[in-house]
Amino acid sequence: MSARFVSMMMLGSAAVLPAGMAMAQATAVQAPTVQPVAPATTTADPLAPRPQAAAPAQPPGVAAPQAVPLPPPPPPIWQPADAQDLLAAVRQVGSEGLDPRDYDPAALEAALRGADPMLLSRVATDTFNKLSRDFALGHVRGSARQQWFVVDKDLDDIRQRQLLDQALASHSVGQTLRGLLPTHPQYGSLRVALQQAQPGDTATINKIRLNMDRWRWLPRDLGERYIIVNVPGIHATLVENGVTRWKHRAIAGATKTPTPQLSVHATGVILNPWWEVPKSLSGEVAGKRGYVAVKGKDGKVQRWRQPPGPSNALGKIKFVMPNSHAIYLHDTNNRGLFDAKARFLSHGCIRTEHILDLAGELLSDDGGEWNQAKIDEVLASGKTVEAKFVKPVPVYIVYFSAAALTDGKIVTYQDLYKRDAPVIAALNDRDGKAPTRTAAK
Repeated sequence: MSARFVSMMMLGSAAVLPAGMAMAQATAVQAPTVQPVAPATTTADPLAPRPQAAAPAQPPGVAAPQAVPLPPPPPPIWQPADAQDLLAAVRQVGSEGLDPRDYDPAALEAALRGADPMLLSRVATDTFNKLSRDFALGHVRGSARQQWFVVDKDLDDIRQRQLLDQALASHSVGQTLRGLLPTHPQYGSLRVALQQAQPGDTATINKIRLNMDRWRWLPRDLGERYIIVNVPGIHATLVENGVTRWKHRAIAGATKTPTPQLSVHATGVILNPWWEVPKSLSGEVAGKRGYVAVKGKDGKVQRWRQPPGPSNALGKIKFVMPNSHAIYLHDTNNRGLFDAKARFLSHGCIRTEHILDLAGELLSDDGGEWNQAKIDEVLASGKTVEAKFVKPVPVYIVYFSAAALTDGKIVTYQDLYKRDAPVIAALNDRDGKAPTRTAAK
């Protein structure tokens, strides 16, 4: 069965029309010792843009016409050898925790057997686009990721087309696709663990697969220096040049107030911070000793604040991490909680053990003017002071329920927020979407 494919050509022609000639007559000035000035002619630049005519006013109640989007460019021409390379890549995606059936290898095989080069180009391009997107950005889509707010710009439509054109020109389709996969050592260790898993151990296989996809959700380049907080592992880690530089225990959100997955930039810290009490907690602190009411012009209480001091919930320091979720790393006035095994106790923010040491290292990096003595002096003063890092530090708050050792052995963490099941359901969906719930009859 052949498919009819219409190739659309995008033709454009531009003609430069000379702009109207403007003449300016200079006035001759007569002086006793000066000859009359000859008339000067000024010619308008023929390449200058013409003045835009004012758009006609729309009648009341009539919407302005919408711009018509340009049609997508036609697919590039594929050689059979390149399509065979793509087919081989599809057949091997199981090693990446993906399902080859999601990329319809049968359609590509049929197009290779046929004699329609345009059909082959269309099918191969569609397959390349779907596979490259899943390799670079992950198979699970949108809200099926469960409170995921990390922006990954590794691949867009323009770069995807550029990669495809380069892959076809250099006959390196498989290599180009593999170059989109995560380079983090943990992803490679999970791949080894997947290969070593028992074929019938579905639970372990799925646990590995979904965490491999979570790595694909992240940017391929996390930065030369970054902080990563794995919520199920309840640890915060500073990584530099691929090596763990600092790692300590953390306290994450309770089940009623789960910590979302997000990426932000920490620009510095606040020493002796005020705690701006979230509205959701205002009822718990209203009128209590040690809290300050912030009133509006009408005299009504708008919100509550807790001043710096030994009882401050943020402890001695908080990281400045602007984000719409109001999530940040901070100290605590109850450090004994770090000794607990189950440390899901916060309202969403990350309480971080020995965070003053972490701040001291980052503030002195890159020639920063802050040292431990200066930090201690400010803390002792009780004054609220913001200290900035020389360079912002990326912070990734993630949810990996499994990790792999270099030998392929798996370490699992408690899936306290119950996010794994819906993610694996979406991973097993052809389009990576959460299954549609049907109403009970």
